[in-house]
Formats: sequence, C-alpha cells, structure tokens
Amino acid sequence: MNDVLRIAVAQFAVVKDPASNLTAIEGYARRAAEGGARLLLLPEGLVARDDGDPSYTARMAQPLDGPFVTGLRRIGERHGITLMGTVHVPGAGGAGADGPKAAGRRVSNVFVVIRGGGIAATYRKLHLYDAFAERESDTVEPGDMLPPIVDVDGWRIGVMTCYDLRFPETARSLAVRGADAIAVSAAWVRGPRKERHWEVMAAARALENTCYVLACSGTGARTIGLSRVIDPLGEVVAAAGPQPALITAGLRRDTLAAARRELPVLANRRFADPALA
Repeated sequence: MNDVLRIAVAQFAVVKDPASNLTAIEGYARRAAEGGARLLLLPEGLVARDDGDPSYTARMAQPLDGPFVTGLRRIGERHGITLMGTVHVPGAGGAGADGPKAAGRRVSNVFVVIRGGGIAATYRKLHLYDAFAERESDTVEPGDMLPPIVDVDGWRIGVMTCYDLRFPETARSLAVRGADAIAVSAAWVRGPRKERHWEVMAAARALENTCYVLACSGTGARTIGLSRVIDPLGEVVAAAGPQPALITAGLRRDTLAAARRELPVLANRRFADPALA
C-alpha cells in the first residue's frame, strides 16, 4: 500500500475523430507516467463529440471490444498507468445509422477502468442528464448498478459520471463501501451558475464523505474544463482553468486518516446506507 498515490487529471476537447482522441490521450498518458502518476482520469464521452450535434456521441458508440477501447488498453499497458474515463457503448441492438433514438434503441454511457492492458471495471451511468433543457435519456439508457470501487496501488478509488455529482447518495454509497477517493469523469455543460455548481458540489462530495475527489471535465465550446483535485476536508489541492491541461497531485494516506479522525462523519452518521430505488 502506497502512502502517497500520484494521480493525474487530463482535460481536453474531445473531437469528432476517434483516432485523434486516442492520440491526445496517448500524449497525456505519456506525460502523466513520466511524472510518476499511477492513475490518469479522463473526461466523459471519449470516443467522439460534435459540439454542434448532441446526438453524435451516441451515434459513434463502439463496443467494449472495439477499436477505441482496444486503443485505450494499449495506451495503459504501454505507459504502465491506470486509465479512467467514459465511452459510449451500443445497446443490444446497436445504435443504428440514423442514431439510437431514430432506431428505437439507446446506448450506454460506460465508465471504464483500464489497468494492466485489460478492463478492470465498468459502470453504466445511473443519473442521466435530463435537466437544463437537455435530454440525455433520448439517446442513453441508465445503468442499474451502484458504481464500483477499484484498487490502485492499495488505494480504493470509487467512480462516478458527470450528473451523478448532483446526487449525494452516489458518493455516499462509495464512501460507506470503503472508498478513499472518488473519480468523476464529466463533460460538464456550460450555463448560468453551472461553473459554481461544479466547484461547490465537487467540494461537498469530498467534505461530506471525507474522501479525496478527482473531478475531470472536458473542455470545448459546450463544456467548462475547470478540473480539480480536492482533499478530504474540501480544500482544492490542484485545479485547471477552462483550457486543455494536465494537472497532478499526490493523494496522501496521512491526510486521509487525519481528516477522518478529526471529522468522523462516516462513523457518526445515523441514516441507512444508500440503496437503489
């Protein structure tokens, strides 16, 4: 078990061409590994994105054994680093050439954890972004399982996806199952007060659960960037602005233990553990 876990968070603009996105991820993975990072958190919807066409990401969905995730596996193995981020995966019938809604089918927004050249864990997004005049559920079907916790060098890392951040039960479910940190992969959409919501809720999820929070949002015309790493008492220890960036931090075992000793909210809680409805 490492007393300090070096992590990195890469925010960038996902573009329409999957190969270009893999090239960008390769560059960030190389830089992160050279800096000693053992984990690299990436944004949501990594395969492809078109800011002028919200359905494009779903139409470009690929299976987990397709070329994009295979490329992620090769990158992770080549640089000896755990990769985390989300990809869109076809449903049982596929997305259809005219898009999942037109075909009567929806895709899944899947958080993938790539480790040692393989897929260590997956999680289908529970909370779909049907808010602020957006309708993610038109093209994406929700998951039905709580997010997993994965081991990275003895650290227990839970995962969440974008809109999940607005639901405290998701993070609490991870904390009570033993998460030391929570990694959030997002494409946080711009809008009035939205940047403030991102900052406040990421800090709240850390503080109320005495966990580190790693929050990554893609950049672009519709998404905010502003990725950050927050310690278990809600303090920002690394942060990016709105432009593409790679930020790094060390998660410290002594900091985590001290926070939970001084603020034993997990031991003091009176409510039952969260459960899916």
